[in-house]
Amino acid sequence: MTTTVRTKLNSLYRQWLPGTPLTTEDLATHDISANLAVYYVRAGWLTRLARGVYCRPNDTLILSAGLLLLQRTVVGLHVGGKSALDWYGVRHYLSHNPVLQLFGWTSVRLPDWFKERFPAQYRRKRLFDEASDAPLHADPFEKRSNTPRVSTPERALLEVLSEVGVSQSLQEARELTESTYSLRADVLGELLQHCTSVKTVRLCLQLGRELALPWAVKLDPAQLPTGGKRAWVSRSRDGLLVLKP
Repeated sequence: MTTTVRTKLNSLYRQWLPGTPLTTEDLATHDISANLAVYYVRAGWLTRLARGVYCRPNDTLILSAGLLLLQRTVVGLHVGGKSALDWYGVRHYLSHNPVLQLFGWTSVRLPDWFKERFPAQYRRKRLFDEASDAPLHADPFEKRSNTPRVSTPERALLEVLSEVGVSQSLQEARELTESTYSLRADVLGELLQHCTSVKTVRLCLQLGRELALPWAVKLDPAQLPTGGKRAWVSRSRDGLLVLKP
């Protein structure tokens, strides 16, 4: 191996954080071409995860680093729903094998290298009227730098409720809602105003009232998109769901 090739590899390793996958574009910023990357893989100095994605040999990938890479290619990608609630300590029970819930704007298939290490489900969903590059209340986790985008507890609850009758049981949604005593009414109200799902808005208001949660009394249904005066009715595996305005 020439001195130049050795120098490039050493320089890369000095700056490469363990557990972080890199793309061909990332390697190019270190003056490592696609052909040179192939050479490193054959020599055992790089491990190829997928076409154009690499990691250190025998490295254990870090979830946050994998999510940050996916965010670069999947529009609107963020941790949401039950997973986001769990990250913020809002949970009804502990799961031994939790499946990471991811949401985004486009129809994509999560790469195998990610799913093999981090069991996950991805849903294409546009629950709010928002910009893809500035989703409402889905920010870097705890506002820290170099962390993946995660729904706030307020947004995460609405994402859970939006799945009721689809992939989410009403009973579990109710139990999770019961644990959201400390939600911020102003943040929840803003999200509800931009929510495109009448079912989600009505279910949130209904459960909040039934469970006597403090944020519920601070929301004015007249200022929210609750739809018309007719009841919203849906039949699912949980039975008949009737949501009044």
